[in-house]
Amino acid sequence: MKTAIYPGSFDPVTFGHLDIIERASQVMDHLIVGVLNNNAKSPLFSVEERVKMLREVTAHLPNVEVQSFGGLLVDFAVQSNADVIVRGLRAITDFEYELQMSQTNRKIAPDVDTIFFTTNLKYAYLSSSIVKEVAMYGGSIDEFVPPVIAGYVRQKFEQKRELIK
Repeated sequence: MKTAIYPGSFDPVTFGHLDIIERASQVMDHLIVGVLNNNAKSPLFSVEERVKMLREVTAHLPNVEVQSFGGLLVDFAVQSNADVIVRGLRAITDFEYELQMSQTNRKIAPDVDTIFFTTNLKYAYLSSSIVKEVAMYGGSIDEFVPPVIAGYVRQKFEQKRELIK
């Protein structure tokens, strides 16, 4: 059984992320979506909220599991008995960084390989940062994220606005 990990911060999960998750789940027997708990960043959503949201929007995929992790991705992959790390590429600029990371990971854990999925062209511009910026200024994010996620993002920014008042 081939197990893969698709890591990310998913703050919030976008249609671009979901495209990669759905495609990877068709190729792998078991896909673990690894939600990075990175203390160096200050995310909009807690790691627990991001895990919950991802579980909601991937519930229709029986071979997909969502977990959080901290530390090195390659260590998480080894602990999870994963054979493969899945990464999405939007542009050539992503490739240079991702290639360097995959080579480093391969050096640390030679049995864990990396597979790259190119992003569907309709999502090539999309990032969680763009979604948050549009939402922060009250713009519509309905084309970028599933309806349930758009609701969570709007709610989070409303809470932040209430705190400022």
